[in-house]
Amino acid sequence: MAIEPEAIKFAHVQHAGDRPHATYWGSVSSDASDPASSLQSAANEHGFGRVTCTTLLEPADYQILMVEPPKVPADELKAAIRWKIKDLIEYHIDDATVDVFEVRGEGEAKGTAKAMYAVATPNEVVQKRIALFEEASVPLKVIDIPEMAQRNIAGLFESPDKATAMLAFSSWGGLLTISIHGELLLTRRLEVTSTQLGQREHGDHYRERGVGVGNLLLAPLPQDPELEQFLAGKLYVPVVGAALPEVMDFAGGTEPTAQEQWEYFHLFGAALRVEGKAL
Repeated sequence: MAIEPEAIKFAHVQHAGDRPHATYWGSVSSDASDPASSLQSAANEHGFGRVTCTTLLEPADYQILMVEPPKVPADELKAAIRWKIKDLIEYHIDDATVDVFEVRGEGEAKGTAKAMYAVATPNEVVQKRIALFEEASVPLKVIDIPEMAQRNIAGLFESPDKATAMLAFSSWGGLLTISIHGELLLTRRLEVTSTQLGQREHGDHYRERGVGVGNLLLAPLPQDPELEQFLAGKLYVPVVGAALPEVMDFAGGTEPTAQEQWEYFHLFGAALRVEGKAL
């Protein structure tokens, strides 16, 4: 579920059988001055109170930082990570909620990773989101980020022996992830939207940056159906469209439109999450 100034967007996915099954998705208008009432109305209409929810933060709400794993016992890891990133975040570390996850390559056991990601968000952001769901009587299980949601979808397209690179665009910009066996290896934000990418100067800039992978999955884009071909001409790797109906089933056999796949892409990914760990 995403809480936006003018809308509450949601998607529900069941994990039954070989393929995930999306039962419903949509949005309702929201009053920015009273989001709890809007969420409660949406919950009453769509039955959110009967399911556990994952909510997505927007990139402006958090920072994600790659750090070298500190050589400390497991029970001291988070404290050590907080010390490492205290000068890298935009507010005092005492005002931050921090979670960490390993960047593990193929064959690396848990606890042996050579790098980690730290996700830091202001306590105020977390507290407000929790309070919003509590006020609306909607059970909140996880506060998640788009990087992990995108990893979940990339996992549906994974090959057994290859890393999967995926590029998605939204209203706030682009997001590149590389993952293998369900583990996130690399994430990069691109300060360019899909519309801007179609402009010559942005396209040339992206070509200069490039990505060193075997191929690139391009998430659905409604604005420009020719963007896949455009990117293919700008990158040195094969570009493959990643349509969600290739890996997911949808209620009543009604597939979401390209616009809906783009708009709810990360919400479908968040709903795929099966871990119980939260920020």
